[in-house]
Amino acid sequence: MLLCIYMRFHVITIFPEIFDSYLNESILGRAIKGKIVSVKFYNPRDYVKDNKNKTGYKPVDDKPYAGGPGMVMKAEPVVHAVDKVLNAVKDKKSKVLIINFIPSAEKFTTSFAKTISKKYTDIILICGRYEGIDARVDKILKTKKISIGDYVVTGGELPAMILIDCVSRQIPGVLGKYESLEEERVSTSEVYTRPEVLKYKGKNYKVPKVLLSGNHAEIEKWKKAK
Repeated sequence: MLLCIYMRFHVITIFPEIFDSYLNESILGRAIKGKIVSVKFYNPRDYVKDNKNKTGYKPVDDKPYAGGPGMVMKAEPVVHAVDKVLNAVKDKKSKVLIINFIPSAEKFTTSFAKTISKKYTDIILICGRYEGIDARVDKILKTKKISIGDYVVTGGELPAMILIDCVSRQIPGVLGKYESLEEERVSTSEVYTRPEVLKYKGKNYKVPKVLLSGNHAEIEKWKKAK
């Protein structure tokens, strides 16, 4: 029995193949196959009117005004790619959020993931490259700017994967049980499995006795303390 799609992710990227292995495996792979979530890609190169350059690609970048290092992604190809999404999901029931990943922006959190998983049906993720995207994209599309942390990565694809993963976990049916959400149970980063005694280089590393006791009240106390 197929479930209805709860969330549609639309990724604007010039490197859609980067997502292949991550989205095809494990929990996300099952969620996509089970039609609980969907992920579609839109390449800005497909929305460039200029002729191909010497490399054979339609250029999506150009030199920044007033000078500076590197290249900047043009606004028009990105805006037209997003327009393609908006035209495809245009109905009264659709609630769309457009996200642009900016290192200096508001930090992405599980709390934010919970909120948008319930509030929106479609999330558009703009994956910048080079030295960033023409700032007019944010003004035209009224994007929500998000950062995944106090560091810089090569492009927006990794942040997009992180957001897709975290938001998808909040959607009913993606995980086997509600209790599978680490953030919704009494948990600790200190976990153990068999063997009970691990021998390594002449030393014995044991599982804490409380976890072997069967005393659930004491086990919960231990978890909270950790």
